[in-house]
Amino acid sequence: MATVLYITANPKPVEESFSLSVGEEFISAYRENHPNDEVVRLDLYKSDIPYIDTDVFNGWGKLQKGTAFEELSGEEKRKVSEINQLTDQFVAADKYVFATPMWNFSFPPVMKGYIDNIAIAGKTFKYTEDGPVGLLGGKTALHIQGRGGYYSEGPAKGMEFGDSYLRAVLAFMGVTEVETIAVEGMAAEPEKAQEIKQKAIDQAKRLAKQF
Repeated sequence: MATVLYITANPKPVEESFSLSVGEEFISAYRENHPNDEVVRLDLYKSDIPYIDTDVFNGWGKLQKGTAFEELSGEEKRKVSEINQLTDQFVAADKYVFATPMWNFSFPPVMKGYIDNIAIAGKTFKYTEDGPVGLLGGKTALHIQGRGGYYSEGPAKGMEFGDSYLRAVLAFMGVTEVETIAVEGMAAEPEKAQEIKQKAIDQAKRLAKQF
């Protein structure tokens, strides 16, 4: 049995989001094709995602110096614990599905905050004499991204920093098998919005069989 971690970063309801709509269709199809696997949902907008701040750095610094966890301040303990839980959850999963919109050529800030929580040396990657090495080899990922314009090709391709950044971070952690479903062009051609959405759903259902 495999564990799929379904990570969403969109404050909109499913029916108003292209990425979440396609994501739900993927998860539904995945369950049908892999009934013994477990799907764990993580809605970043409904979770406590600590940002790396003074409390976190102070807490980490104290622990590195040998201070007992119980001696950290209340906020230091809370934030360090949340980061540990999020990282451990990510490490424990076998497959990852991300559903995000494109905001200002990237993704919502809570998604970057989440990545900062899981890109932790010693857990998802390590430093060696030959440079950093990812520790999550053998895992697979899917990124479903809603984009109002066209960024997969054409003049705006170089302005897509969400999917490309996620791929880079995942590869850094050892996850090199990454698929992308780009739900794009709805704002550029609103009359084709439903057609674009259905095409992405069909792609998601096909991918769910082999993911």
